[in-house]
Amino acid sequence: MIRWRRGEVVRIRREWPGAVELDVTTEDGSARALAYPALVGRPEPGDVVLLNTTALAMGLGTGGYAMVVALPDRLPEDPQGPGHLVKARYTPLQTTVLGADEQDSPFHEALREADSLDGMPVIVADLHSALPAILCGLYGSRPPGPPAGEAEAGIPRVAYVMLDGGALPAWFSMSCAQLREAGWLGGVVTVGQAFGGDVEAVTPHTGLLAARHVLGADVAIVTQGPGNLGTGTRWGFSGVSAGEAVNAVAVLGGRPVAALRVSEGDRRERHIGVSHHSLTAYGRVALAPAQVVVPELQGEFGRRVAEQSEPLAARHELVTVAVDGLHEALRGSPVRLSTMGRTLDEDLAYFLASAAAGRHAASLLS
Repeated sequence: MIRWRRGEVVRIRREWPGAVELDVTTEDGSARALAYPALVGRPEPGDVVLLNTTALAMGLGTGGYAMVVALPDRLPEDPQGPGHLVKARYTPLQTTVLGADEQDSPFHEALREADSLDGMPVIVADLHSALPAILCGLYGSRPPGPPAGEAEAGIPRVAYVMLDGGALPAWFSMSCAQLREAGWLGGVVTVGQAFGGDVEAVTPHTGLLAARHVLGADVAIVTQGPGNLGTGTRWGFSGVSAGEAVNAVAVLGGRPVAALRVSEGDRRERHIGVSHHSLTAYGRVALAPAQVVVPELQGEFGRRVAEQSEPLAARHELVTVAVDGLHEALRGSPVRLSTMGRTLDEDLAYFLASAAAGRHAASLLS
């Protein structure tokens, strides 16, 4: 179940908001470790740390760290302040946060009767790696600068609603931290069992409402956190949440825009062209209609993507979006683009499909 190790911090490798990456030594040798100071305190060189090495032993791509569970010789002080939402419930690291929708929140009154997204476009995607690519397409040739004073007129404010199908702590996402620093994200809302966002919410529904009515978003993007789970079966993958998110957007009066998961670089046949994840999530799980963005890709591969998308027209509106200029926009991303270990040039179609969804959402704002 859990692989436990005791280690010692050798050095701090790097840190970003909410997370510290460490070099540690254990009885097995040396390893990279990750600590969330808000949960366990801030480790320093020489500290003894209790580690969960399960993901490291399994060689997980996005979770390949030894996770710091505690600093047993230097426990942090008890947390202060309000908050009654318990996330990661009934796990050893359950944590209490202040939910935007709970009674002690200053936003409770705004959300108590909130029932509409006022037609806000919401882009739904399967993987967390789609987030920066969607933003590249959304902003196009007018990316925002670092946050300073009032936002430039005509540049939309974007909130990210992070579902709990992948990593639970938003702090794990270095992309989110860098996108915030670059001014490309107006805030992060963590929903369900996910936590660590600028705003906490109980469900995807209140998370979407908080994006609109608390963060003042013009556009929201919904994906899982970093990492996902798949079993190679039709239904056994965490990305079914994309279809459920479409339903939530629709019932709240938003405008759901579905980004297809497309790949030309994946070695698995079920993900070549339009992934079976998208076909199941949008074709079977999503009961409300969305605008499904089909990127206008070239050649035989482009025809394959268009043909694979056609069954979704039975329930959704297919919107073909040109991808000219999006490669250049993607190269301007303030964060490194990577999906399943593949870079922009190794799986360009994936990132173009995500950016096309962002481009289409931007057109809905005009």
